[in-house]
Amino acid sequence: MMRQGGIGAAAPRAWPGGTPLAMPTGEEAVRGLAIVALGYAVISLADATVKWVMPLTGPAVAMVWRGLFGGLAVLLLSRGRALRAVNRPLLLARSLLSAGVSAAWYLAWSLGVSLADSYAVAAASPLLMTLLAIPLLGERVGWRRWCSTAVGCAGVLFMLQPGGELWRWESALLLAATAVMALTRIWTRMLTRTDTPDSMAFWVLAAQAPVGLALLAWPAMGLPAATGAAGGLLPPLWALAMLAGFALLNALAQILFGRGYALAPVSAIAPFEYTPLLWGIGLGFLLWGEVPAWTTLGGAAVVVAAGLYNVHRERVRRAEERAARLRAGG
Repeated sequence: MMRQGGIGAAAPRAWPGGTPLAMPTGEEAVRGLAIVALGYAVISLADATVKWVMPLTGPAVAMVWRGLFGGLAVLLLSRGRALRAVNRPLLLARSLLSAGVSAAWYLAWSLGVSLADSYAVAAASPLLMTLLAIPLLGERVGWRRWCSTAVGCAGVLFMLQPGGELWRWESALLLAATAVMALTRIWTRMLTRTDTPDSMAFWVLAAQAPVGLALLAWPAMGLPAATGAAGGLLPPLWALAMLAGFALLNALAQILFGRGYALAPVSAIAPFEYTPLLWGIGLGFLLWGEVPAWTTLGGAAVVVAAGLYNVHRERVRRAEERAARLRAGG
């Protein structure tokens, strides 16, 4: 799940070993949006796959195989080209934090949180990115976006109200993971200036395996009791095939997001942040008969509306800045 809002246009950049990249044209931006939209569909399908197989494997084992299969898939898809890390400290921090976010999501799913409910909480990510962009990117946020962000936060509180379907400790875990995810997505945009999409995808997936192995010792993340310790790290062939498919989908989605972010402005990408909620509702109903509570849907609608308004204000502000530069240039 990679999506943004309210972060500013990309600066000119170059990928290592290649020709410097110019600012994207209108046609490239449209192609970037299509790539990102496909990436959200692919990652939603991957999430449904791992949620399906996790009762047999447990969250930590799923992370290990995601890292092994996913890293190998990126290596094969990219043919080993341009996988060298350039901005190593930022890439390492992003990869490790992304692994932590994955652990939180897998744990919540293994404990019964539905896809749609988890995606509803994640809808707060663009709002959090609006706030994080102030100290990290020097972004200016006007009173209108402050108000809409406050309204969106109220929507989150409505979803998490006492006695509601999401009034459980796993929701607090997901909300914390969403805040970390917002930070890693800002870093993703920053990394497009130095590192290739294939490199970012490879290292974020490679970090999953060692983190998963480390988490095997934690009972909540380890092997399910019904599986037993013997042979648990090597699940049955059908489960292993599903994990391979899950990892391949993750690798493909990571590459798609990296390429899409390099082509399309963040303000244009932001509305696609909310499409996983639709995918989660559909897949959750088809596979598990999950139907979100009205409090979840109502709160998510408020959060989405606030996020889309922030996107609108970002576009208005960018248009005003361009008009001012044109007037200054005579």
